[in-house]
Amino acid sequence: MSGLNKSVLIVEDQHVIAMGFSVQIEDMGLEVCAIADTAERAVAYACLHRPAVILMDMRLRGEGDGADAAQAISASVGSKIIFLTGSREQETVDRIDLDNAFAILFKPITHRQLETTVNKALRAVGQI
Repeated sequence: MSGLNKSVLIVEDQHVIAMGFSVQIEDMGLEVCAIADTAERAVAYACLHRPAVILMDMRLRGEGDGADAAQAISASVGSKIIFLTGSREQETVDRIDLDNAFAILFKPITHRQLETTVNKALRAVGQI
C-alpha cells in the first residue's frame, strides 16, 4: 500500500512489555515510530507516522481497546495490524474482528514468531 513507511507502531499499555517489543523490532533492523498506550494515541500516531505494521495489544488504557483503534486505523491508514493478546477467550478473539487483523499472536510471543509475522506483514504492503 503506497504512502506507508517501513516502520512499526507499538500499541501496548504495559511499558515493560512495550519496551521489550521495541528492542525486538529494532534488532530486526526496523524503526519503531512510536509507542502508544491508549486507543486514541494509537490512532493519532498511526495517522501521523503511517507505519507499515502495527503491533496492537487488545487491552489498553483509557476508553476504547485495540479493536476500536484497529477499526479506525484500517479505515484511514491501511497499516497491517498484528494483534498481541494474552487472552484466548473466544469473546476477545471475536472482538478483534479478523477483517482488520493481519494476524493474532498469543502472549508470550517468541522472537521468531514476531519476526516471521512482521516480515509477512511487510511483504503484504510491499515493504520487503
